[in-house]
Amino acid sequence: MRVLIVEDNTTYARLVAERLTKSGVDADIASTVAEAHRATSQLEYSAIILDLGLPDRDGMEFLREFRNQGKTTPVVIVTARNSLADRVAGLRDGADDFLSKPFSMDELLARLHALLRRPAGQSDVITLGNVSIDLNPRQLKVSGALLPIRLREIAILELLIRHRGAVVTRRVIEGHLFGLPGDPESNAIDVYVHRLRRQLAEAGATTHIHTIRGVGFMLTETKQSENSCA
Repeated sequence: MRVLIVEDNTTYARLVAERLTKSGVDADIASTVAEAHRATSQLEYSAIILDLGLPDRDGMEFLREFRNQGKTTPVVIVTARNSLADRVAGLRDGADDFLSKPFSMDELLARLHALLRRPAGQSDVITLGNVSIDLNPRQLKVSGALLPIRLREIAILELLIRHRGAVVTRRVIEGHLFGLPGDPESNAIDVYVHRLRRQLAEAGATTHIHTIRGVGFMLTETKQSENSCA
């Protein structure tokens, strides 16, 4: 699970990121609207914590543009602006929550976790075939039986299920696991996918992870007549 903090006060942003990490949520930091657009074009974040007073443009402009792209990632506005008009404008333009500075970090975490427990428009369980992931807590089941695997492998499978039938690039997977900039070992993704593929097969999963050479991976539901080879 990874969130983007859009905040130009780097000291404050790092404090928030450290507190999130202690609560089990990874975080990246963008200090301008341009950096936020660049980050969200490369990665799919679970949520965005958005300040409005950014040095290049107003954070509300980013929010409107982000929503106009059809993206539904939960956005929590955190800002020194505390008027009712600002709050109404933020919620009207697509924010999911609004906190005025100064605020309690515990309150931010509580609101953020409430949003992360149920992604917008989705249930707490995602499935494909007989494979399901309970997002709270993060557990993988095959035909209803719990399959104990590593969290990073669950994170990869979650991405693949959400993009079923479409190619998920290595860059997207690396960013989801390691953040911006991603700096994994050269074969780390292959190791995770190989292990995940084997564990799913041994558990009798009706899904198959295809390797698209030079690009990434794609998850499909296995048909009875399909060959199980990668």
